Amino acid sequence: MPVHVVADSSAKLAGVRTVLERRHAVTSELLGGLSPQRSKISALVVKADLRTVESICTLKKLFADLSRVRKRIFLIDDTAHLSVSQAYALGATSVLVGPLNQAKLLAELSEHATPDAPSDPVDLLDAQATASAGEIALASMFSAIASGTRIDVASVKDAGARIAACIEEYGLSKWLATVRSHHEGTYQHCLLVTGVAIDFGLNLGVPKGDIERLYTAAMFHDIGKAKIPLEVLDKPGRLDEQERKLIETHPVAGYDALKDNKGISAEVLDAVRHHHEFLDGSGYPDALCAESIPDIVRMLTVSDIFSALIEKRTYKQPMTRQAAFDILCGMNGKLEKPLVGAFKEVALTR
Repeated sequence: MPVHVVADSSAKLAGVRTVLERRHAVTSELLGGLSPQRSKISALVVKADLRTVESICTLKKLFADLSRVRKRIFLIDDTAHLSVSQAYALGATSVLVGPLNQAKLLAELSEHATPDAPSDPVDLLDAQATASAGEIALASMFSAIASGTRIDVASVKDAGARIAACIEEYGLSKWLATVRSHHEGTYQHCLLVTGVAIDFGLNLGVPKGDIERLYTAAMFHDIGKAKIPLEVLDKPGRLDEQERKLIETHPVAGYDALKDNKGISAEVLDAVRHHHEFLDGSGYPDALCAESIPDIVRMLTVSDIFSALIEKRTYKQPMTRQAAFDILCGMNGKLEKPLVGAFKEVALTR
């Protein structure tokens, strides 16, 4: 595969080229330097500091010139949400955070679809475009929280509506496969939860207005994680007690970030704050019990847990849908049993 590498220093350029040249035909350029002859490029790999206005402006022009290149991978050393969000806002199709990892980069550049990827090329392109639009909306939202600027609620709702249309057209399985193949981390999780929650609502035959509330709540449910460092969010292995307490601040942080926004309904705010509550009062942040937890929150909680179990992370393989559903069934007293029973078809066959 012809790969074009762009970096903001000779050392970064050399490091990425060394990783790629044994497997791919590689061309490269320094960001802001002379533009080489660019042709037959199948993928772009970018390694640059996205905290400078100059780099961002130069990359915008580069991406405009190379708009036909579908695969655009950013390598980010800085673990701040703002840099990751900026990469997606510039047009990244995937972002790898931390030290250069040869295996992960080569896997991203693989020309072969993963075994569970959609097989129909038309379906695949539509699902990929929808997922990318969703990721851009999520990135913008996280960036707004990190920088203290206004959240574009309308773009997030529009992305949710596109995901709902995609699920109705092509089904949940193709959505799950696309998201797990092309997205990672918190954004992957939010896209999975949104798709699962939509399909859960569709399968139950809930009214259109409730579907809209479900996908809006799902898109926003983890917005509070914008306040949590990526090294904690993406930590491989078990979190220590302090890290766990930090993670558990995200529902309130998300609620506080959205509560004064007139574009967010009370039902969505409730779901953002309470999607980790359980019927037996053992959840957080408010230790609510059964009668205090609305239906939309109960549905989002089931969708959230299931999505977390089946998502693909760099440090773990996704759990099978059957195994994930079995765990839901075993959460006696915490989740509404009839609701979990109704979720079976979504979990296993759709």
